[in-house]
Amino acid sequence: MAARRGTAAAKPWSGRGRRTSAIRRDAGHQPVAAKALALALPSKARRRVTWREASHAPLASRFAALRVRPAHRDYHRGTPRPEEWCLIEWPAGEPEPTNYWLFTLPANTFRRTLVDTTKLRWRIERDYQDLKQELGLGHYEGRGWRGFHHQATLCIAAYGLLIAERVAISPSAQRDAVLIEAPSIPTVTDPAEPPIRPEPLIANSIVSMRSATARAIARTFPRCPCCQRPKRRKHFRTQ
Repeated sequence: MAARRGTAAAKPWSGRGRRTSAIRRDAGHQPVAAKALALALPSKARRRVTWREASHAPLASRFAALRVRPAHRDYHRGTPRPEEWCLIEWPAGEPEPTNYWLFTLPANTFRRTLVDTTKLRWRIERDYQDLKQELGLGHYEGRGWRGFHHQATLCIAAYGLLIAERVAISPSAQRDAVLIEAPSIPTVTDPAEPPIRPEPLIANSIVSMRSATARAIARTFPRCPCCQRPKRRKHFRTQ
């Protein structure tokens, strides 16, 4: 990755031939490698930023952020690329930077926002894992885009509801009552005709809440969100 802080204008037209429109590179306007740019920054440009609490200690590192113009193959362009944020991670004790990122976020974005956006990958992977293992995102076995879209929409809506309910419960609050009651075990009086449970799932389990949420959301849809056709029962069938 190469970057530059300024670009030279196109070569002036001599009056003969076609006008020059491509960006030219002279001695004062050459691309700078991201590593060289980071090494040239003063030490005060790197600041410690904490982005998440871990199990043992807060996760933190030193970051430098500056505005640059990507210079990759810009000599084929008639105008320079717009400025972007270049975020450089240089942990304490390391001889050189370890990571570089480019952002197209606005120029008034704070450094902490850039770091939080960069470190969102862990949260996204956790959300994706919960969606597949707990909420049934990986249970779809069809081959059509419409069915998968409906399955993903309902799973994401159910996950959003569960996260909202989780945030509403304070971790430090007193929990005198049991949030999830144990299922009642029916008594077998006649081995020839064993009793049948009215509810096959635990009432407050994630699977039961997912099914109830999917049914409630499906009933409110007057039309299919993909094709805008009138609601049909087979499009909103839940398991």
